[in-house]
Amino acid sequence: MLNEPNPRRLFLKQAALASAGALVSPTLAWSASSYKRIMGANDRVRVGVVGFSDRHRNSHMPSFLNHYKELNFDVVGVSDIWSKRRLEGAALWKEKLGHNVAAYRNNDELYASKGVDAVFIGTADFQHALHAIEAVQAGCDAYVEKPFAETMADNRAALKAIKGAKQIVQIGSQRRSGDNYIAAEQFIKSGKFGPIKMVELTWNVNQPGRWRRPELVAQLREADVDWKRYLMNRPAEAYDPRKYLEYRLFWPYSSGLPGQWMSHQIDTVHWFTGLAHPRSVVANGGIYMWKDGRRNWDTLTAVFDYGPLDNPAEGFQVTFGSRMDNGDENPAEIYYSNGGELNLITNKVSPKGGLTKQHADAMHLAPNLLTEFSLANTAAAVASANTGGDVLTSNHVRNWMECVRSRQQPHAPVEAGYSHSIANIMTTAAAHTGLKATFDEKTQEVMVGGKVFKY
Repeated sequence: MLNEPNPRRLFLKQAALASAGALVSPTLAWSASSYKRIMGANDRVRVGVVGFSDRHRNSHMPSFLNHYKELNFDVVGVSDIWSKRRLEGAALWKEKLGHNVAAYRNNDELYASKGVDAVFIGTADFQHALHAIEAVQAGCDAYVEKPFAETMADNRAALKAIKGAKQIVQIGSQRRSGDNYIAAEQFIKSGKFGPIKMVELTWNVNQPGRWRRPELVAQLREADVDWKRYLMNRPAEAYDPRKYLEYRLFWPYSSGLPGQWMSHQIDTVHWFTGLAHPRSVVANGGIYMWKDGRRNWDTLTAVFDYGPLDNPAEGFQVTFGSRMDNGDENPAEIYYSNGGELNLITNKVSPKGGLTKQHADAMHLAPNLLTEFSLANTAAAVASANTGGDVLTSNHVRNWMECVRSRQQPHAPVEAGYSHSIANIMTTAAAHTGLKATFDEKTQEVMVGGKVFKY
Protein backbone atom coordinates (compact mmCIF):
# COMPACT_ATOMS: atom_id res chain seq x y z
CA MET A 1 0.00 0.00 0.00
CA LEU A 2 1.21 3.46 -0.85
CA ASN A 3 0.69 6.28 1.59
CA GLU A 4 1.53 9.18 -0.66
CA PRO A 5 -0.38 10.23 -3.80
CA ASN A 6 1.54 9.27 -6.92
CA PRO A 7 3.18 12.13 -8.86
CA ARG A 8 0.77 11.88 -11.78
CA ARG A 9 -2.22 12.14 -9.47
CA LEU A 10 -0.66 15.21 -7.81
CA PHE A 11 -0.08 16.73 -11.24
CA LEU A 12 -3.70 16.15 -12.23
CA LYS A 13 -4.92 17.85 -9.06
CA GLN A 14 -2.62 20.84 -9.49
CA ALA A 15 -3.56 21.22 -13.14
CA ALA A 16 -7.25 21.20 -12.27
CA LEU A 17 -6.80 23.78 -9.51
CA ALA A 18 -4.68 26.01 -11.74
CA SER A 19 -7.52 26.10 -14.23
CA ALA A 20 -10.26 26.89 -11.72
CA GLY A 21 -11.66 29.62 -13.89
CA ALA A 22 -12.61 27.07 -16.50
CA LEU A 23 -14.49 24.81 -14.06
CA VAL A 24 -18.27 24.52 -13.93
CA SER A 25 -20.76 22.79 -11.65
CA PRO A 26 -20.26 19.02 -11.50
CA THR A 27 -23.93 18.58 -12.39
CA LEU A 28 -23.29 20.07 -15.83
CA ALA A 29 -21.75 18.18 -18.73
CA TRP A 30 -18.40 19.41 -19.98
CA SER A 31 -17.42 19.39 -23.61
CA ALA A 32 -14.41 17.42 -24.86
CA SER A 33 -12.74 20.64 -25.92
CA SER A 34 -13.05 22.02 -22.38
CA TYR A 35 -11.21 19.02 -20.96
CA LYS A 36 -8.44 19.32 -23.51
CA ARG A 37 -7.90 22.97 -22.62
CA ILE A 38 -7.62 22.09 -18.92
CA MET A 39 -5.63 18.90 -18.90
CA GLY A 40 -4.02 18.62 -22.29
CA ALA A 41 -4.89 16.00 -24.86
CA ASN A 42 -2.45 13.41 -23.47
CA ASP A 43 -3.27 13.76 -19.76
CA ARG A 44 -5.59 10.82 -19.43
CA VAL A 45 -6.98 9.67 -16.10
CA ARG A 46 -5.84 6.07 -15.75
CA VAL A 47 -8.41 3.80 -14.16
CA GLY A 48 -7.97 0.44 -12.49
CA VAL A 49 -10.67 -2.16 -11.89
CA VAL A 50 -10.84 -3.63 -8.37
CA GLY A 51 -12.93 -6.76 -8.78
CA PHE A 52 -14.08 -7.86 -12.25
CA SER A 53 -17.57 -8.71 -11.00
CA ASP A 54 -20.93 -8.97 -12.73
CA ARG A 55 -21.67 -5.46 -11.51
CA HIS A 56 -18.53 -4.13 -13.12
CA ARG A 57 -18.94 -6.02 -16.38
CA ASN A 58 -22.63 -5.24 -16.86
CA SER A 59 -22.94 -1.76 -15.39
CA HIS A 60 -19.65 0.08 -14.73
CA MET A 61 -18.19 -0.93 -18.07
CA PRO A 62 -20.99 0.24 -20.40
CA SER A 63 -21.45 3.41 -18.34
CA PHE A 64 -17.72 4.22 -18.53
CA LEU A 65 -17.67 3.53 -22.28
CA ASN A 66 -20.43 6.11 -22.75
CA HIS A 67 -18.13 8.89 -21.55
CA TYR A 68 -14.45 7.93 -21.49
CA LYS A 69 -13.45 9.39 -24.87
CA GLU A 70 -15.05 12.74 -24.22
CA LEU A 71 -13.63 13.02 -20.71
CA ASN A 72 -10.23 11.53 -21.62
CA PHE A 73 -10.24 8.53 -19.27
CA ASP A 74 -8.76 5.09 -19.86
CA VAL A 75 -8.80 1.69 -18.15
CA VAL A 76 -5.27 0.32 -17.74
CA GLY A 77 -5.48 -2.56 -15.23
CA VAL A 78 -7.73 -5.20 -13.68
CA SER A 79 -7.16 -6.59 -10.17
CA ASP A 80 -8.97 -9.78 -9.21
CA ILE A 81 -7.90 -12.56 -6.86
CA TRP A 82 -9.53 -15.22 -9.07
CA SER A 83 -7.33 -15.96 -12.09
CA LYS A 84 -10.30 -16.63 -14.36
CA ARG A 85 -11.91 -13.26 -13.76
CA ARG A 86 -8.79 -11.13 -13.91
CA LEU A 87 -7.81 -12.66 -17.26
CA GLU A 88 -11.35 -12.31 -18.60
CA GLY A 89 -11.47 -8.72 -17.38
CA ALA A 90 -8.18 -7.73 -18.95
CA ALA A 91 -9.17 -9.41 -22.23
CA LEU A 92 -12.61 -7.78 -22.39
CA TRP A 93 -11.28 -4.32 -21.62
CA LYS A 94 -8.59 -4.83 -24.29
CA GLU A 95 -11.34 -5.73 -26.76
CA LYS A 96 -13.35 -2.61 -25.86
CA LEU A 97 -10.43 -0.15 -25.78
CA GLY A 98 -8.08 -1.54 -28.41
CA HIS A 99 -4.96 -1.74 -26.23
CA ASN A 100 -3.43 -4.09 -23.67
CA VAL A 101 -4.80 -3.94 -20.13
CA ALA A 102 -2.67 -5.32 -17.30
CA ALA A 103 -3.94 -8.16 -15.09
CA TYR A 104 -2.99 -7.96 -11.39
CA ARG A 105 -3.29 -10.80 -8.86
CA ASN A 106 -4.38 -8.43 -6.10
CA ASN A 107 -4.71 -4.79 -5.14
CA ASP A 108 -1.22 -4.57 -3.67
CA GLU A 109 0.19 -5.32 -7.12
CA LEU A 110 -2.20 -2.87 -8.77
CA TYR A 111 -1.24 0.05 -6.52
CA ALA A 112 2.45 -0.85 -6.45
CA SER A 113 2.48 -0.39 -10.24
CA LYS A 114 1.95 3.36 -9.66
CA GLY A 115 0.03 3.31 -12.90
CA VAL A 116 -3.50 4.18 -11.78
CA ASP A 117 -5.14 7.45 -10.78
CA ALA A 118 -8.62 6.15 -10.00
CA VAL A 119 -10.42 2.83 -9.47
CA PHE A 120 -13.80 1.16 -9.78
CA ILE A 121 -14.53 -0.96 -6.69
CA GLY A 122 -17.08 -3.69 -7.37
CA THR A 123 -16.04 -6.47 -5.00
CA ALA A 124 -18.03 -8.42 -2.37
CA ASP A 125 -20.33 -6.34 -0.16
CA PHE A 126 -18.23 -6.64 3.01
CA GLN A 127 -15.08 -5.57 1.15
CA HIS A 128 -16.24 -2.20 -0.24
CA ALA A 129 -15.24 -0.03 2.73
CA LEU A 130 -11.91 -1.80 3.18
CA HIS A 131 -11.06 -1.52 -0.51
CA ALA A 132 -12.01 2.16 -0.42
CA ILE A 133 -9.47 2.68 2.37
CA GLU A 134 -6.80 0.97 0.26
CA ALA A 135 -7.65 3.18 -2.71
CA VAL A 136 -7.38 6.53 -0.94
CA GLN A 137 -4.22 5.45 0.87
CA ALA A 138 -2.75 4.72 -2.55
CA GLY A 139 -3.69 8.24 -3.71
CA CYS A 140 -6.51 7.07 -5.97
CA ASP A 141 -10.00 8.43 -6.50
CA ALA A 142 -12.67 5.75 -6.30
CA TYR A 143 -16.14 4.78 -7.45
CA VAL A 144 -17.29 2.48 -4.63
CA GLU A 145 -20.28 0.18 -4.92
CA LYS A 146 -22.97 -0.02 -2.29
CA PRO A 147 -23.50 -1.15 0.39
CA PHE A 148 -20.61 0.92 1.63
CA ALA A 149 -20.04 -1.07 4.84
CA GLU A 150 -21.61 -4.02 6.65
CA THR A 151 -20.12 -3.33 10.11
CA MET A 152 -19.73 -0.09 12.03
CA ALA A 153 -16.01 -0.72 12.56
CA ASP A 154 -15.47 -0.80 8.79
CA ASN A 155 -17.86 2.10 8.30
CA ARG A 156 -16.04 4.37 10.78
CA ALA A 157 -12.59 3.41 9.49
CA ALA A 158 -13.52 4.15 5.87
CA LEU A 159 -15.18 7.46 6.72
CA LYS A 160 -12.10 8.57 8.66
CA ALA A 161 -9.70 7.53 5.89
CA ILE A 162 -11.66 9.20 3.12
CA LYS A 163 -12.39 12.40 5.06
CA GLY A 164 -8.71 12.62 5.91
CA ALA A 165 -7.66 12.30 2.28
CA LYS A 166 -8.16 14.48 -0.78
CA GLN A 167 -9.49 11.81 -3.09
CA ILE A 168 -12.82 11.99 -4.88
CA VAL A 169 -15.02 9.09 -3.75
CA GLN A 170 -18.42 8.43 -5.28
CA ILE A 171 -20.69 5.90 -3.56
CA GLY A 172 -22.70 3.83 -6.06
CA SER A 173 -26.07 5.23 -4.95
CA GLN A 174 -27.04 6.11 -8.50
CA ARG A 175 -30.50 7.47 -7.68
CA ARG A 176 -28.68 10.66 -6.70
CA SER A 177 -27.86 11.22 -10.37
CA GLY A 178 -31.42 10.71 -11.64
CA ASP A 179 -33.27 13.83 -12.77
CA ASN A 180 -36.55 12.59 -11.26
CA TYR A 181 -34.91 11.95 -7.89
CA ILE A 182 -33.19 15.34 -7.98
CA ALA A 183 -36.56 16.95 -8.75
CA ALA A 184 -38.19 15.03 -5.87
CA GLU A 185 -35.45 16.12 -3.45
CA GLN A 186 -35.84 19.76 -4.47
CA PHE A 187 -39.64 19.62 -4.17
CA ILE A 188 -39.57 18.09 -0.69
CA LYS A 189 -36.91 20.49 0.56
CA SER A 190 -38.86 23.47 -0.83
CA GLY A 191 -41.52 22.81 1.81
CA LYS A 192 -44.31 22.53 -0.76
CA PHE A 193 -44.82 18.83 -0.06
CA GLY A 194 -45.28 19.41 3.65
CA PRO A 195 -43.74 17.34 6.44
CA ILE A 196 -43.16 13.70 5.49
CA LYS A 197 -45.39 11.42 7.55
CA MET A 198 -44.71 8.03 5.99
CA VAL A 199 -42.45 6.41 3.40
CA GLU A 200 -43.17 2.99 1.91
CA LEU A 201 -40.28 1.17 0.24
CA THR A 202 -40.73 -2.21 -1.44
CA TRP A 203 -38.55 -4.40 -3.66
CA ASN A 204 -40.03 -7.76 -4.65
CA VAL A 205 -38.88 -10.43 -7.09
CA ASN A 206 -39.72 -14.05 -7.90
CA GLN A 207 -36.31 -15.41 -8.82
CA PRO A 208 -34.95 -18.68 -7.41
CA GLY A 209 -31.66 -17.94 -9.16
CA ARG A 210 -31.21 -14.40 -7.84
CA TRP A 211 -27.67 -14.16 -6.44
CA ARG A 212 -27.04 -17.82 -7.32
CA ARG A 213 -24.12 -18.75 -9.63
CA PRO A 214 -24.22 -22.60 -9.80
CA GLU A 215 -22.42 -22.91 -13.14
CA LEU A 216 -19.69 -20.52 -12.05
CA VAL A 217 -19.37 -22.16 -8.63
CA ALA A 218 -18.57 -25.41 -10.39
CA GLN A 219 -15.67 -23.72 -12.20
CA LEU A 220 -13.99 -22.23 -9.13
CA ARG A 221 -11.03 -24.15 -7.68
CA GLU A 222 -9.36 -23.21 -4.42
CA ALA A 223 -5.95 -23.20 -6.11
CA ASP A 224 -7.11 -20.46 -8.48
CA VAL A 225 -8.25 -17.97 -5.85
CA ASP A 226 -6.67 -16.31 -2.82
CA TRP A 227 -9.22 -17.38 -0.21
CA LYS A 228 -7.36 -15.86 2.76
CA ARG A 229 -7.15 -12.49 1.02
CA TYR A 230 -10.85 -12.74 0.18
CA LEU A 231 -11.82 -13.11 3.85
CA MET A 232 -9.99 -9.88 4.79
CA ASN A 233 -11.13 -9.07 8.34
CA ARG A 234 -13.95 -11.61 8.53
CA PRO A 235 -13.63 -14.66 10.81
CA ALA A 236 -11.60 -17.54 9.41
CA GLU A 237 -13.81 -20.02 7.61
CA ALA A 238 -13.08 -23.03 5.42
CA TYR A 239 -12.91 -22.43 1.68
CA ASP A 240 -16.36 -22.45 0.12
CA PRO A 241 -16.90 -21.42 -3.52
CA ARG A 242 -20.51 -20.51 -2.78
CA LYS A 243 -19.47 -17.95 -0.19
CA TYR A 244 -17.07 -16.48 -2.73
CA LEU A 245 -19.44 -16.29 -5.72
CA GLU A 246 -22.84 -16.27 -3.98
CA TYR A 247 -21.75 -14.07 -1.07
CA ARG A 248 -25.01 -12.10 -1.12
CA LEU A 249 -26.70 -15.15 0.41
CA PHE A 250 -24.26 -15.52 3.30
CA TRP A 251 -23.75 -13.33 6.36
CA PRO A 252 -21.16 -11.94 7.29
CA TYR A 253 -20.09 -11.46 3.67
CA SER A 254 -23.33 -9.62 2.89
CA SER A 255 -26.49 -8.62 4.73
CA GLY A 256 -28.51 -9.66 1.68
CA LEU A 257 -31.74 -7.73 1.19
CA PRO A 258 -30.80 -4.67 3.30
CA GLY A 259 -27.37 -4.18 1.77
CA GLN A 260 -28.29 -5.02 -1.80
CA TRP A 261 -31.64 -3.30 -2.19
CA MET A 262 -32.65 -1.32 0.88
CA SER A 263 -29.39 0.64 0.76
CA HIS A 264 -30.53 2.28 -2.49
CA GLN A 265 -33.97 3.21 -1.24
CA ILE A 266 -33.13 4.26 2.32
CA ASP A 267 -30.49 6.58 0.86
CA THR A 268 -33.24 8.67 -0.73
CA VAL A 269 -34.82 9.14 2.72
CA HIS A 270 -31.54 10.51 4.10
CA TRP A 271 -30.98 12.66 1.01
CA PHE A 272 -34.50 14.12 0.86
CA THR A 273 -34.70 14.88 4.60
CA GLY A 274 -31.12 15.63 5.63
CA LEU A 275 -31.40 13.05 8.42
CA ALA A 276 -28.29 10.93 8.88
CA HIS A 277 -29.89 7.72 10.18
CA PRO A 278 -33.01 6.25 11.82
CA ARG A 279 -33.77 6.72 15.48
CA SER A 280 -34.72 3.05 15.75
CA VAL A 281 -35.37 -0.08 13.65
CA VAL A 282 -37.29 -3.31 14.18
CA ALA A 283 -37.24 -6.14 11.64
CA ASN A 284 -38.62 -9.61 11.03
CA GLY A 285 -38.59 -12.23 8.32
CA GLY A 286 -37.08 -15.56 7.43
CA ILE A 287 -36.09 -18.09 4.79
CA TYR A 288 -39.60 -19.05 3.76
CA MET A 289 -39.12 -20.27 0.20
CA TRP A 290 -35.57 -20.77 -1.12
CA LYS A 291 -34.10 -23.36 1.25
CA ASP A 292 -30.82 -23.75 -0.62
CA GLY A 293 -28.35 -23.45 2.23
CA ARG A 294 -28.38 -19.65 2.36
CA ARG A 295 -27.95 -17.77 5.62
CA ASN A 296 -29.63 -14.49 4.63
CA TRP A 297 -33.41 -14.22 4.65
CA ASP A 298 -35.46 -14.39 1.45
CA THR A 299 -38.21 -12.25 3.02
CA LEU A 300 -37.79 -9.18 5.22
CA THR A 301 -39.91 -6.40 6.66
CA ALA A 302 -38.22 -3.55 8.53
CA VAL A 303 -39.87 -0.59 10.24
CA PHE A 304 -37.90 2.60 10.92
CA ASP A 305 -38.57 5.60 13.11
CA TYR A 306 -37.02 8.79 11.73
CA GLY A 307 -36.96 12.31 13.07
CA PRO A 308 -34.90 14.86 15.01
CA LEU A 309 -33.03 13.24 17.88
CA ASP A 310 -33.83 16.10 20.24
CA ASN A 311 -37.57 16.02 19.57
CA PRO A 312 -39.15 12.54 19.79
CA ALA A 313 -42.62 14.03 19.21
CA GLU A 314 -41.70 14.94 15.63
CA GLY A 315 -40.92 12.46 12.92
CA PHE A 316 -42.25 9.83 10.56
CA GLN A 317 -42.17 6.14 9.84
CA VAL A 318 -40.46 4.27 7.01
CA THR A 319 -41.22 0.68 6.04
CA PHE A 320 -39.07 -1.55 3.84
CA GLY A 321 -40.51 -4.79 2.58
CA SER A 322 -38.78 -7.28 0.30
CA ARG A 323 -39.58 -10.83 -0.79
CA MET A 324 -37.84 -13.08 -3.27
CA ASP A 325 -40.70 -15.53 -3.98
CA ASN A 326 -43.35 -13.26 -5.54
CA GLY A 327 -42.85 -9.98 -7.36
CA ASP A 328 -42.25 -8.23 -10.65
CA GLU A 329 -39.00 -6.41 -9.78
CA ASN A 330 -40.41 -2.90 -9.89
CA PRO A 331 -38.99 -1.17 -6.81
CA ALA A 332 -41.51 1.15 -5.18
CA GLU A 333 -40.81 4.35 -3.26
CA ILE A 334 -43.81 6.39 -2.11
CA TYR A 335 -43.56 9.44 0.17
CA TYR A 336 -46.69 10.58 2.00
CA SER A 337 -47.61 13.93 3.56
CA ASN A 338 -50.93 15.15 4.91
CA GLY A 339 -51.57 16.73 1.51
CA GLY A 340 -50.96 13.73 -0.76
CA GLU A 341 -48.12 11.61 -2.08
CA LEU A 342 -44.90 11.73 -4.07
CA ASN A 343 -44.76 8.49 -6.01
CA LEU A 344 -41.43 7.48 -7.52
CA ILE A 345 -43.06 4.56 -9.33
CA THR A 346 -45.18 6.90 -11.48
CA ASN A 347 -42.89 9.92 -10.97
CA LYS A 348 -45.89 12.03 -9.99
CA VAL A 349 -46.90 14.26 -7.13
CA SER A 350 -50.64 14.01 -6.47
CA PRO A 351 -53.31 14.88 -3.86
CA LYS A 352 -54.11 11.17 -3.44
CA GLY A 353 -54.85 10.51 0.22
CA GLY A 354 -54.66 14.19 1.14
CA LEU A 355 -56.97 15.92 3.61
CA THR A 356 -60.23 16.60 1.77
CA LYS A 357 -62.70 19.40 2.52
CA GLN A 358 -65.25 16.89 3.85
CA HIS A 359 -62.94 15.52 6.52
CA ALA A 360 -61.28 18.85 7.21
CA ASP A 361 -64.63 20.59 7.87
CA ALA A 362 -65.60 17.93 10.41
CA MET A 363 -62.62 19.01 12.55
CA HIS A 364 -62.80 22.72 11.65
CA LEU A 365 -59.56 22.49 9.66
CA ALA A 366 -58.57 23.74 6.23
CA PRO A 367 -58.38 21.10 3.49
CA ASN A 368 -54.88 20.18 2.41
CA LEU A 369 -54.48 18.82 -1.12
CA LEU A 370 -51.34 18.93 -3.26
CA THR A 371 -51.51 20.02 -6.87
CA GLU A 372 -50.89 17.13 -9.24
CA PHE A 373 -47.84 17.30 -11.52
CA SER A 374 -45.16 15.06 -13.02
CA LEU A 375 -41.51 15.19 -12.04
CA ALA A 376 -39.52 16.52 -14.99
CA ASN A 377 -37.06 14.44 -17.01
CA THR A 378 -37.97 11.16 -15.40
CA ALA A 379 -35.60 8.20 -15.54
CA ALA A 380 -36.80 4.91 -14.08
CA ALA A 381 -34.49 3.08 -11.68
CA VAL A 382 -33.33 -0.21 -13.15
CA ALA A 383 -33.79 -2.89 -10.53
CA SER A 384 -31.33 -5.52 -11.65
CA ALA A 385 -27.66 -5.04 -10.94
CA ASN A 386 -26.91 -6.92 -14.13
CA THR A 387 -28.90 -4.91 -16.66
CA GLY A 388 -26.03 -2.47 -17.03
CA GLY A 389 -25.67 0.79 -18.86
CA ASP A 390 -28.93 2.18 -17.46
CA VAL A 391 -29.43 5.93 -17.44
CA LEU A 392 -28.99 6.38 -13.68
CA THR A 393 -25.71 4.47 -13.48
CA SER A 394 -24.38 6.10 -16.64
CA ASN A 395 -25.17 9.55 -15.21
CA HIS A 396 -23.63 8.59 -11.88
CA VAL A 397 -20.39 7.29 -13.37
CA ARG A 398 -20.15 10.42 -15.51
CA ASN A 399 -20.65 12.63 -12.46
CA TRP A 400 -17.76 10.84 -10.73
CA MET A 401 -15.53 11.23 -13.78
CA GLU A 402 -16.34 14.95 -14.00
CA CYS A 403 -15.57 15.40 -10.31
CA VAL A 404 -12.25 13.59 -10.67
CA ARG A 405 -11.41 16.39 -13.10
CA SER A 406 -12.95 19.32 -11.20
CA ARG A 407 -12.07 18.10 -7.65
CA GLN A 408 -15.61 19.01 -6.58
CA GLN A 409 -17.73 16.69 -4.43
CA PRO A 410 -19.79 14.12 -6.37
CA HIS A 411 -23.51 13.52 -6.02
CA ALA A 412 -23.01 10.66 -3.51
CA PRO A 413 -20.03 11.51 -1.28
CA VAL A 414 -18.75 9.24 1.48
CA GLU A 415 -21.26 10.63 3.99
CA ALA A 416 -24.07 9.13 1.90
CA GLY A 417 -22.48 5.70 2.17
CA TYR A 418 -21.83 6.12 5.88
CA SER A 419 -25.48 6.98 6.52
CA HIS A 420 -27.06 4.19 4.47
CA SER A 421 -24.66 1.76 6.16
CA ILE A 422 -25.89 2.81 9.60
CA ALA A 423 -29.47 2.05 8.52
CA ASN A 424 -28.40 -1.27 7.01
CA ILE A 425 -26.45 -2.34 10.08
CA MET A 426 -29.32 -1.34 12.36
CA THR A 427 -31.62 -3.51 10.24
CA THR A 428 -29.19 -6.43 10.41
CA ALA A 429 -28.90 -6.02 14.17
CA ALA A 430 -32.68 -5.97 14.64
CA ALA A 431 -33.14 -8.97 12.33
CA HIS A 432 -30.41 -11.08 13.93
CA THR A 433 -31.39 -10.39 17.54
CA GLY A 434 -35.15 -9.84 17.39
CA LEU A 435 -34.63 -6.62 19.37
CA LYS A 436 -35.11 -2.95 18.56
CA ALA A 437 -31.91 -1.42 17.24
CA THR A 438 -30.88 2.14 18.07
CA PHE A 439 -27.82 4.26 17.36
CA ASP A 440 -25.44 5.80 19.89
CA GLU A 441 -24.40 9.20 18.55
CA LYS A 442 -21.46 9.52 20.93
CA THR A 443 -19.81 6.20 20.16
CA GLN A 444 -21.20 5.82 16.62
CA GLU A 445 -22.26 2.28 17.46
CA VAL A 446 -25.43 0.31 16.70
CA MET A 447 -27.04 -0.80 19.94
CA VAL A 448 -29.44 -3.68 20.76
CA GLY A 449 -30.64 -4.49 24.26
CA GLY A 450 -28.27 -1.91 25.70
CA LYS A 451 -25.22 -3.57 24.13
CA VAL A 452 -23.09 -2.86 21.06
CA PHE A 453 -24.14 -5.09 18.16
CA LYS A 454 -21.31 -7.42 17.14
CA TYR A 455 -21.63 -9.71 14.17
